Amino acid sequence: MIRIRGHVGDWPVDLSVEMDDQDWVQLARQLPLSANVQAAKAPVEAGSDDLWLGAQQLLREAGRMEGPQLLAELEALSGSAMAGKRLLVRLRHSAQVKVQSGTDAPVYSWVTAAG
Repeated sequence: MIRIRGHVGDWPVDLSVEMDDQDWVQLARQLPLSANVQAAKAPVEAGSDDLWLGAQQLLREAGRMEGPQLLAELEALSGSAMAGKRLLVRLRHSAQVKVQSGTDAPVYSWVTAAG
């Protein structure tokens, strides 16, 4: 559910929008993956293949990303801090991901498989 509260001019606004999992998935397909972390992303059940594929696609399309930013994106994608951390660890150990020490944080890069 999305809840929007505030004012439009002098008029108070309190709007609730009910969305099921399929609605979130459809909304996520409409958003560019480089969208701000604040953007609504589809919460998917932890441990699902869709969530893992979404995490891979996020890093693949970004190319490279610092650890804290990637973790924030993964938390937004999964809907929880714990699930985001699990995805980060899974990416770290993936054959398609290279992790290098950055100045302030590790940098995660997507490595294309040599064919």
